[in-house]
Order: sequence, then structure tokens, then C-alpha cells
Amino acid sequence: MTDWLHVRRGAAPLIVAFPHTGTAIPDAVLRTLSSPWLARRDADWWVDRLYAFAADIGATTVRTDISRTVIDVNRDPSGASLYPGQTTTELCPTTSFDGDPLYRAAPPDAAEIARRTERYFKPYHTALAAEIARLRAAHGRVVLYDAHSIRSRIPRLFDGELPQFNIGTNGGATCAAELADAVVARCGASGMGHVLNGRFKGGWTTRHYGRPQDGVHAIQMELACRGYIDEPAVPAPANWPTPFDPARAAPLTAVLEGILAGCLAFAGSGKDMQ
Repeated sequence: MTDWLHVRRGAAPLIVAFPHTGTAIPDAVLRTLSSPWLARRDADWWVDRLYAFAADIGATTVRTDISRTVIDVNRDPSGASLYPGQTTTELCPTTSFDGDPLYRAAPPDAAEIARRTERYFKPYHTALAAEIARLRAAHGRVVLYDAHSIRSRIPRLFDGELPQFNIGTNGGATCAAELADAVVARCGASGMGHVLNGRFKGGWTTRHYGRPQDGVHAIQMELACRGYIDEPAVPAPANWPTPFDPARAAPLTAVLEGILAGCLAFAGSGKDMQ
């Protein structure tokens, strides 16, 4: 395993993936960027800490330290947009979520994108695929839960304020309706806002690995950051990211514990073995 890729193996039929919690940027890339802070601003801040309990329930976790600015491991490696007609960021992003240029001069060319894909994208997905195969060999069903967060308001990407829970199954294609219904029910019981297949329908990870017919059920959860940290009206180097406070996050953590418990109950409730 590399020093930037972390796999913690569990025996339960559940994998929690963290593609965007990393903030590491190699020096060669850092020198080309307009602002180190801007390059890290759109990370899924503290999400791995928010789901720290996952190991206690036997889940496998896969996490990369590499910043999404270097390469976004939740984008289609072909470069095709996951959301045609909507504003989004690329495999190797050239702008922030708010549209700020990330590079001082020319963005990465095709050769550099290929290098980053080989160096970072492929090892992450090789590890993820290996864990899916390992658990699939032992269980009738496996759930891949792709864990994300984002600021509640980003006008360039979506109108208004996001619901607290944004659940993505690519229109029902990546997991059984039973699993989506269980997650939706737990979100609804929380009293916090939620939506299924709204602005965020699931990224490349969910769409690529979700094969319900083969016993692999993938679901993405995009959390609005306000549920576990304070969000400044205007993020700036002096106020973002705000520190992670377990007490502040406790109400949301309790809901997430129920959601992952529901994922495990689903995985153990039926057999998709062929």
C-alpha cells in the first residue's frame, strides 16, 4: 500500500469510501497552483472523522490523502461529464466549485492528466475493486457507501440551500430499491431535509461499481456541511475549514450510525449470489 492510500479491512459486507477528504498536493503540482488554500477549499472536510465509527461496526474503509485538485477519483477517467448540461468539475479540476481558476498559468495537459491517473486514480480504484471482490466472495450482498460532504450553498453548482442528506443511486440503477428506501427512511426520521437523486445522483464510483444484479449495491451520500461544522457565509483562509468538534457533530453522527446499520441490515437480509 502507498503512503497516501489507506485501506482498513473489516469483515462486514460494507465498504465506506472517502474519495475527497485528502488535502495532500505534491510539490510539483503545488508550484503551479494559484493558491494552496483555494486548492484545498473544496475538500470533503472531516468526513472521515464523522464516520470514524465505521470501523467499530466491521466496515472496510478506503481513503486517499490526495487532494481532489490533483485528481478527482470520483470522476469518469475518460473525461466524460457525469452531469451533462450542468456545471461540474473535471477529472483534474481547473476551477474551484465557485469558478475560481486553480492554476496560475496553463492547466495540466493530456500527458500530465495521464500521469496523475496512473499514479493516483488507478491505485485507488484497484484497492476499492479488490475490497469489493474480497467481501463479495464471502457475502451474498455487499454495500458500497460513498461518503461525501459539500458546503450548503454554492450558487454556481446549485440553487438555494442543499438538503442535509443528498442520496444518490443514479436514478435507482446502482442499488436495490430496498436499500435506497431504508436510507431514505432513516434520513426522513431524523427531521432533517433529504432528497433522493436530486442535484447529486452519484458520482463515477457509485455508477461504476453499483451492479445490483451481481450483488454489489452502491449508494452515495452527500452531506451539507452545516450538519456537523459551522459554515461561514463567505469562506476565507481565516475561517475555513472550521474545526471538527465531535460534540457539534453528535446529532448527525447518530443519524449516520443508523444509516450504516440499515446498510448492514440490508446486506444481511438477502442473497444475490448467482
